[in-house]
Amino acid sequence: MPETVALILAAGKGKRMRSDRPKVLHELCGRPMVSYVIDNAREVGCRRMILVIGHLWEQVKERFANDLVEFVLQEKQLGTGHAVMQAEELLKGFEGEVLVLCGDMPLVSAQTLESLLLQHRQSNAAATILTVVLEDPAKYGRIVRGEDNQVEKIVEFVDATSREREIKEVNTAAYCFDAQSLFLSLRELGSDNLQEEYYLTDVIELLKRGGDRVSAYKSPRPHEGMGINSREELLSAERIMREILSASG
Repeated sequence: MPETVALILAAGKGKRMRSDRPKVLHELCGRPMVSYVIDNAREVGCRRMILVIGHLWEQVKERFANDLVEFVLQEKQLGTGHAVMQAEELLKGFEGEVLVLCGDMPLVSAQTLESLLLQHRQSNAAATILTVVLEDPAKYGRIVRGEDNQVEKIVEFVDATSREREIKEVNTAAYCFDAQSLFLSLRELGSDNLQEEYYLTDVIELLKRGGDRVSAYKSPRPHEGMGINSREELLSAERIMREILSASG
């Protein structure tokens, strides 16, 4: 079984939280939301945890200084692809899997991450995307599939056509990548889009163009696609988390 490293994106400002704390340190059932992401990654066998930190990074580093976590600084927030680029030096020569997770998505369960990793390995893919189907997909990135139902690309909402915006299968922003394929593709990444950012989603299209296989695992639990960007979303996530904790005893 290949070695898997968890790369957790935790650099965002979280302006809508209206707080002087980093977004990922806001608490969910008494714990920083990113703690759940770290725990679930450990549960599926990730021995190395790398947090990409940025906004108010000192607070995040101090909070997890004793948690056997590595840190890499993203000084300017230029997109998810740019965030992952910051970890290339730390992972130089690594030939296993990189599990890319978002620090503001604590509802993605260890069970789902296990299924994502299994799908990735069984399909011999260079990348596997975690997706969900939402009745109201709002501004999430859409999963565009071809006639053979294979993933063609992920298109960000702001760049999507009206037809693409009708797609209800969305990207959760959790992925498993072959490390070597990931960092080779990142070197080709551009920022020619409306946001002028380096999208990690564009790596999928680059891999497909290069003839690599891209897979997807569709979680049956739509709430796992929920990112927390506001206090209202934090309250919603807290309600869901309490139900999950209550059901697990």
